[in-house]
This record gives sequence, structure tokens and C-alpha cells, in this order.
Amino acid sequence: QVQLQESGPGLVKPSQTLSLSCTVSGGSITTSYYAWSWIRQPPGKGLECMGVIAYDGSTSYSPSLKSRTSISRDTSKNQFSLQLSSVTPEDTAVYYCARVAPRVGTYEYDYWGQGTQVTVSS
Repeated sequence: QVQLQESGPGLVKPSQTLSLSCTVSGGSITTSYYAWSWIRQPPGKGLECMGVIAYDGSTSYSPSLKSRTSISRDTSKNQFSLQLSSVTPEDTAVYYCARVAPRVGTYEYDYWGQGTQVTVSS
């Protein structure tokens, strides 16, 4: 059973960088051909995939967030991390990490962390 757990500060000041980590257990983040994603949900809005880091370390980002987003990993800790720079109150959201599993002709977010609330406020 794969488990994911987000960690990081719940309050970030405007213009600062939001940093979150996701610790994975029950499976390796280097296992072919899975990817690992950061997804957020602002209050009253839908889910937004921010980006992914694949089993080989390659990354892909949402075009709308690409200039502010960085996803990295520490394979020794089986963790992957999110950094979102220059945050504003509009970045207030519940942030989730999730595994992306390949399926025939598509993919599925099959395991999720419980989510962590991040509020951007001075």
C-alpha cells in the first residue's frame, strides 16, 4: 500500500516562497513508469495539477505556473518537494501530493496524500 504524506508550513507571507515536501512509503519514487505530482485546490475552486516529477527525475509543469514552480526529489529519503515562488493570497489552497499511474491510453492519480492547508497572508 503506497502512502503519501505532505509536510510544510501552513502560513506563508506574500512574495515569499512556499515549500512543501511529500514523503512516500510503500513504494519507490524511482519505480518505472510512475510519476509524482503536486495538485492544489483553492477554496471554492476545482483541482489544479501544478506539475509532476517522473520516475527518471524529469519534470513537467502547468503552463500557468511554470515560471514560479519547481519540483525536485531526494531519492535517499524517497521524498519529492514543491517550491512555489512569489506567492500571493490567490495561492491559498489545500495542497496535495499524488502518484500518477500509467494506464492503457491514459493515466490515473491512484494514491493521494491527505492534503495540507497553506494560507498566504501577512
